[in-house]
Amino acid sequence: MFWGILHRMIFWELLRVFLLALVGLTGILLMGGIFTEATRNGLSPMQVLAVIPLLIPNTFPYTLPTTTLFATCVIYGRLAHDNEILAVKAAGVNLLNVVTPAMVLGGLASIGTFILYMDVIPITHNILRTQIVSDVEDLLYMVLRRDGHIRHGKLGYVIYVQRVEGRTLIEATFMRRGPNGDFDAIAWAREAELHVDLAKQQIIVHMRHCYMSSVNGVDTGYNQEKDWDVDLPPAPTPLPRPSQLRWFELLRRESELREDVRLHSEELAASENAPVPAPEGSEVALDIVKRKLKAARNELANVIAEMHLRPSLALGCLCFVMVGCPIGIWFSKSDYLSAFITCFLPIVVMYYPMLLCGINMGKSGSVPPAISVWVANVLMGIAAFFLFRRLLKN
Repeated sequence: MFWGILHRMIFWELLRVFLLALVGLTGILLMGGIFTEATRNGLSPMQVLAVIPLLIPNTFPYTLPTTTLFATCVIYGRLAHDNEILAVKAAGVNLLNVVTPAMVLGGLASIGTFILYMDVIPITHNILRTQIVSDVEDLLYMVLRRDGHIRHGKLGYVIYVQRVEGRTLIEATFMRRGPNGDFDAIAWAREAELHVDLAKQQIIVHMRHCYMSSVNGVDTGYNQEKDWDVDLPPAPTPLPRPSQLRWFELLRRESELREDVRLHSEELAASENAPVPAPEGSEVALDIVKRKLKAARNELANVIAEMHLRPSLALGCLCFVMVGCPIGIWFSKSDYLSAFITCFLPIVVMYYPMLLCGINMGKSGSVPPAISVWVANVLMGIAAFFLFRRLLKN
């Protein structure tokens, strides 16, 4: 009988272990990622709390396959260790019916991962990347608290501080660049505060007990309090990477790139078939067209590889289940650690390296992504077929 008492019992056992492992592994990855980001970027406690909900969906493509495999090995290893598998076989129940709940769990995990990859993961990834730098004022204080200075060739100012206490800069030195790139004004302040005016695109430095010196002599000397403003640099607007695009944006981007490749190819063919002698400057124009065509093809390969990568990673949950069931039954381990390590180590050694190599080859265009990205899953499916075949014979 399909989905009878046996199926429900095994499925709820699988689900219980799966959820416990998912919470535990996600928590470990979150703590590691959060502490790394907090240490590197000097995040405040409020920023850390704001980052946690955004990090959780981004960990699921890696935690869901692992926890699905863990639950499968643990439950089916325990069933075999307690001779429940033997009793089921003695009752005339086919082993394929026994592993059906695991297949259902793996299928649900795969579907859930792919749904997350369609919209939720790209959206939270973009929010995560922009949230830290969205507040320019907090970003400046974060950098000063971490490094003790702000200096960059593209900025119109340089700031050095002795230390940062809350929102106050202690013993701060400000140097402003002139039109020729040299410093035309320098100020030292016992205390200072930064305020960002996004409407005017300016940073206002409020200094107390400051000494100023400028090339033109204006405001040179001691000031009890002084406001000094510098312009914010223009914000860059780079094109989003394929991993940051939602699924329908990926489809639209693929269509645009295919049209670009077609147009550049036609332009290149027309340039190469131009009458001889070629006009002056045609070689430079031809080289530009070749570069545009190469860039469009490379970006198209990255987009196509990303479109294959998402369902491939999602399907990994089901592939792990198909391998984990027979191995868990054979080894008959009732303890969690040995059952998990027995099955997961070969996957770490073979599956993920093959997947990473396939992704790189697909993005480089050396191998079609439809082949390279799916090789790891295909080999896992072949291994699962032979494992199940041997399990049913025994």
